[in-house]
Amino acid sequence: MYLFASLTKLILSLPLVKHFNRKRIMYGKFQQFLNDELTNIESAGLYKRERIIKTPQKANICVNEGEETLNFCANNYLGLSDNSRLIEAAKKTLDSRGFGMSSVRFICGTQDLHKQLEAAVSEYFRTEDSILYGSCFDANGGLFEPLLAEDDAIISDALNHASIIDGVRLCKAKRYRYANADMDELERCLQEAQSQRYRIVATDGVFSMDGNVAPMDKICALAEKYDALVMVDESHSAGVVGPTGRGVAELYNVYGKIDIFTGTLGKSFGGAMGGFTTGHKEIIDLLRQRSRPYLFSNSLAPAIVGASIEMFRMLRESDELHTRLTDNVTYFRERMTAAGFDIKPTQSAICAVMLYDAKLSQVFAQRMQEKGIFVTGFYYPVVPKGQARIRVQLSAGHETAHLDKAIDAFVKTGKELNVIK
Repeated sequence: MYLFASLTKLILSLPLVKHFNRKRIMYGKFQQFLNDELTNIESAGLYKRERIIKTPQKANICVNEGEETLNFCANNYLGLSDNSRLIEAAKKTLDSRGFGMSSVRFICGTQDLHKQLEAAVSEYFRTEDSILYGSCFDANGGLFEPLLAEDDAIISDALNHASIIDGVRLCKAKRYRYANADMDELERCLQEAQSQRYRIVATDGVFSMDGNVAPMDKICALAEKYDALVMVDESHSAGVVGPTGRGVAELYNVYGKIDIFTGTLGKSFGGAMGGFTTGHKEIIDLLRQRSRPYLFSNSLAPAIVGASIEMFRMLRESDELHTRLTDNVTYFRERMTAAGFDIKPTQSAICAVMLYDAKLSQVFAQRMQEKGIFVTGFYYPVVPKGQARIRVQLSAGHETAHLDKAIDAFVKTGKELNVIK
């Protein structure tokens, strides 16, 4: 016993242990603050918990301990996340180009495949050039600061994605904000911004929480009237809206009027990861010189690039997946509306089932999972306070039987919780 006590005293006297104990004391007050914050989040019903998936991402998945469920909350709009053709393309690229790049693009991180994928993005959006990023968050975060300065203006929709908001914050340009898709407010902002050198209107193509599409025809008309550039984030619209799913430019026939598109490879386009900016060649060239997420982040992994090139080939060959998605959205929306649910108007694959109360949205989602339907309740700060909802995301991978099972579960849960009669 004496020997153990002596050894313990000796260990505690070592410099490293003393340093560790000092760090623990220094951390103590901050640790208590963090615990208090987490407790407040929990008591408010806002704590987010991850649910573990044990299968590939697809319409029917296994979660937790092998529990089978239907997935209605993924961004897998075209059902490509587990597509065998893309998986095979990724495997072939692993064999031919390796696992990772271990470098940024301008040092030694650019393969021929990166340039091929950028060309495929440009062809898809009918633009002059494209630049790849690790994510669309990086694309938006690295967009504004290299292009605009203190004497310029950014005019942003109030419901724009957090990545656009953060990108704007990193830029010194004067900021204006207009209410979601409110063209009168946008026009007032454009009028006020006439004293700035350059102006750019920034908007999501589809707003991810409500599912509504930005009125790009009106936005482009106002931008032309007041001499402004137009930027649109196509993350939730590319592959989804438009006659063949090519996004808002196709939907509103405003090709040539949108100066900058940003988007992701992580939703409709295979669901892996990666983002891009595409537009006028001079804009893209300047981003290659100055955009910090591009300059200081590793290149996209070859397997993702190879599979993404194959994905664009698939979309050129057929519109079958987009047609199937459109049919599924129409079927689900009409049946849910007929059942009495409050669903925000949508032209996209996002159907926001409004519940308004944060705790109710969590309880509702849990009851749905008990019935074999995987959905998520969204509440503040992801959506405004008092606007909690279940965001349903449809996929080309869903079959009619999947939709019917989900609708039946919604109806039963809605009646159990007095959401519908």
